[in-house]
Amino acid sequence: MSRYKHAPGCFLAVLGLLIASPLSNAQEPKQEPNQPMVFEGNPGGWKILEEGQPPAMVHATVEAMHKWREANPDAKPGGGGQASTTNDLYYHGGVGGIGVETAPKVYLVLWGSQWSSDPSGEAAILQSFFNGAGGASWTNTVTQYCQGVASGTISCSTADPAAGNPSGILAGVWHDTSLAPSKPRQSQIASEAVKAAAHFLNTTASSNASVQYVIATSHGHNSSGFGTSYCAYHSSTSSTNGNVAYTNLPYITDAGASCGANFNGLGAEAGITIVAGHEMAETMTDQFPSGGWLDSSGSEIGDKCAWISSGQGAAADTTLSTGASFPVQSLWSNAFNGGSGGCVLSYP
Repeated sequence: MSRYKHAPGCFLAVLGLLIASPLSNAQEPKQEPNQPMVFEGNPGGWKILEEGQPPAMVHATVEAMHKWREANPDAKPGGGGQASTTNDLYYHGGVGGIGVETAPKVYLVLWGSQWSSDPSGEAAILQSFFNGAGGASWTNTVTQYCQGVASGTISCSTADPAAGNPSGILAGVWHDTSLAPSKPRQSQIASEAVKAAAHFLNTTASSNASVQYVIATSHGHNSSGFGTSYCAYHSSTSSTNGNVAYTNLPYITDAGASCGANFNGLGAEAGITIVAGHEMAETMTDQFPSGGWLDSSGSEIGDKCAWISSGQGAAADTTLSTGASFPVQSLWSNAFNGGSGGCVLSYP
């Protein structure tokens, strides 16, 4: 028997909105002509970065989150407002029936011959992290979110198709040795993701229905805005291979403390896995933005808990399924604290 709960007032927010493609958005933000769309509130989340491209879900910098929380002293860390069901993530109807990754696979793409320079060893760190992320108690937080339920749903029954957390989610690594752009645009990142789908023989919509491509750029070859406007972002693109979900993952240590270097005393490379894990979990629960799980401000499972430095949900070293430990941020759990919600490092 289904056990659905609905966020108060959320049906008014979604009534009449049609999610038909990755360009659609269930919470329509304000927009001036020729200006990027943004949500008010949490600086992470839904933004338009390039004209003609679908929205990207951006990972805010440390400074941006700090300023937002300073300006919102009543905001709960990672959430906003007092803990209640109005603060929850809720389902936004899916895109082509897909809202979460029920059998997630991660493909890591090291884009560019420029990866011959890797001073922080990010390639090896990312491979080891993704290799152990599946099956971990940290990642298990995504499994409380599902698809195939009514828009506005905030909790799922055991019968509903849930986001998966299998071991071995790293399905492949490809070093594309072609010359990458010095500052790749979103459209170029999207094209590389489609190229990766073909490389890994995921050439149908069904083969990409629970897949994400992490496009990692090399030292000194990051997209404009990295480290000042965002640390990473995820989005999706339409192609002959179906909808393809991807992350733009810059060379994180190039941004220093803005994207997590020495965050919470976790080391100079801490931001690499904090940011990569943030994007991975968000794609698992909102594969084709924004048809999955977001709150009323447009924040996803990672945005609500980004860069928490103390108290409940503070970023910490966490042991993954392989036994290796990496710094990660907490993820938002609707079920935490008796259903009031909160940021957690493990689930249940």
